[in-house]
Amino acid sequence: MFCPKCATQNLEGASFCRSCGANISLVPQALTGQLPEASPAVAFGESLREARRRRRRSATPSMADGIRQISMGVGFLLVAMAIGLFGREMGGQVWWFWMLIPAFALLGKGISQIVQAKQQDKSLPAQSATLSNEISSPQPFRALPSRNTAQLMPTPPSVTEGTTRHLGAEAPTRHLESERDE
Repeated sequence: MFCPKCATQNLEGASFCRSCGANISLVPQALTGQLPEASPAVAFGESLREARRRRRRSATPSMADGIRQISMGVGFLLVAMAIGLFGREMGGQVWWFWMLIPAFALLGKGISQIVQAKQQDKSLPAQSATLSNEISSPQPFRALPSRNTAQLMPTPPSVTEGTTRHLGAEAPTRHLESERDE
């Protein structure tokens, strides 16, 4: 198997090139067309937790997600009230208060997702109307100016043009024996 980067021949089944160190473990799979499926897009140097957080932030808000968040917030509120009323023996005076923090956080997030989803639904008809107007009346096509094809263009210089000039003239040879005799 040859390295695609430096063309060094390597042992079959090698993971890295012995010359340049390139990862060649997927070369046989690429040649047969059996590459593994790509993993979810995770940027270089980004942890899986950061990638999930980025996907969550970029996800479009929906009514279903907002309702789910609100119902979980109501659930936390009910548990906090139950602990506050009936959990006096197991320290309920303290724990009911701390259960209010996730309850109000979930309620607020659910309400904000519902509001964002409604705003997004309102803006969609306006965007689709402008898109349909652009499709029905396209902008005029601006063509590039035509090129004069009757004009002869000089050929670009070759890469080897200046490198073979010295081959016609033979360099003077020096004899080492004659220099020693003197």
